[in-house]
Amino acid sequence: MTRLMRLGGVLLCAASLSACATITRGTRQNYTIETDPAGANIQLSTGQQCVSPCTLRLKRKDEFTVTATMEGYEPAEAQVESNVRAGGAAGMAGNLIAGGIIGGVVDATNGSMNDLVPNPLRITMVRIGSASGPAEPAPQPE
Repeated sequence: MTRLMRLGGVLLCAASLSACATITRGTRQNYTIETDPAGANIQLSTGQQCVSPCTLRLKRKDEFTVTATMEGYEPAEAQVESNVRAGGAAGMAGNLIAGGIIGGVVDATNGSMNDLVPNPLRITMVRIGSASGPAEPAPQPE
């Protein structure tokens, strides 16, 4: 009987340590970057790189800067924020009800309640030497 009680106690402790948002949403999300025109070199302040359009699997809790570069165009930067979203708040509420405070602390610190915004990130490149504004399409031969 004592062994069964210990096992039950261990299982109860393990259940209370679980984090609902961590389990249901995870600590990473797919993040998409698009540029107009496509084909820009993308550099994140966190070190990841890709060529647009691209989708990266990124930590939800890390805010970062995106820099887009392309020959013939001005470099462009955009800030990406990590904000608590409705799904994350619902996970936290469920966690507090079922999992207790420890699970809530886990969810709050690992970023599982957050989403990276904006997602997708759309950057319009500006041609070098243009007055300002988005890139113009190349003239079509007649």
